[in-house]
Amino acid sequence: MSKEQLARIDALLRQPHPEGERSPEELRAGFRALMAQMVVPGDVRTTQTTLGGRPALHVEPDSGARPGTILYFHGGGFVFGSPETALSLTAQLVSRTGFDSYSVDYRLAPEHPFPAGLQDNLRAYRALLDSGLDPTALAFAGDSAGGGFSVTTALAARDAGLPLPAAMVLSSPGLDATRTGESMTTKEGIDPIFTRAAVERTGAMYLAGQDPAQPLLSPAVHADLTGFPPMLIQVGTNEILLDDSTRLAARAQRAGVDVILDITADAPHVFQAFAGGPLDEADRALDRAALFLTQHVRPA
Repeated sequence: MSKEQLARIDALLRQPHPEGERSPEELRAGFRALMAQMVVPGDVRTTQTTLGGRPALHVEPDSGARPGTILYFHGGGFVFGSPETALSLTAQLVSRTGFDSYSVDYRLAPEHPFPAGLQDNLRAYRALLDSGLDPTALAFAGDSAGGGFSVTTALAARDAGLPLPAAMVLSSPGLDATRTGESMTTKEGIDPIFTRAAVERTGAMYLAGQDPAQPLLSPAVHADLTGFPPMLIQVGTNEILLDDSTRLAARAQRAGVDVILDITADAPHVFQAFAGGPLDEADRALDRAALFLTQHVRPA
């Protein structure tokens, strides 16, 4: 059944898009339509709030949260996406862990290129710490570009002298703006979502002419991960960004960081979004992510 599910998801993601390059607004509308099809668990509640001066979505279990908070960074190539498009992912983690979650509506490129979104996410983390939340009670999580932001926000926090969170969960993270991973070539055509041209186009909107060869843009290639908390990296084999994950895991290992590299065969980019029925692998991956979080997020 699992192979059949993966084949159906692959076919869904390969449905043709309109001809020609789409504007940022068209990309955002298409992504909203795709993510609106994902399953959101019914045992959570959401509240609009602000965090670090930016709008944010607070997600809590209906039955009341246990001690522990997830700061979630949504995906979308730094150009599209929002806390609402990521709700299926944040709600699944909240439902499985019993923690609450905040998802930040960080500024997007091309209107707000690097480092605007990173600055928003760092302010959100600082706001949680300033509220009295102990870092042992907090984890970072994110998908795609948001997985990249989990790493770069931690780098920026460490450089600012802030304590780091207790754990990090990265789902198909985007970690290399230099686009030098071998999978950028070997997985072209196998990946049902991305092409090199597509990620280079949105990447250029975020870079706005800046050199990608720096830790806050390409941590898989240039970051020093010394002192990082335990990390779980989940990725599918059918991704041109696969080597972003494998190289970050290798850097983490060399830096003495506890790291789990969790690779799912034949799965596409951020396959966890298809949890709740469409894809068994998505539910199993989120179960592993929830177990990892509950093992490491232990408030002092």
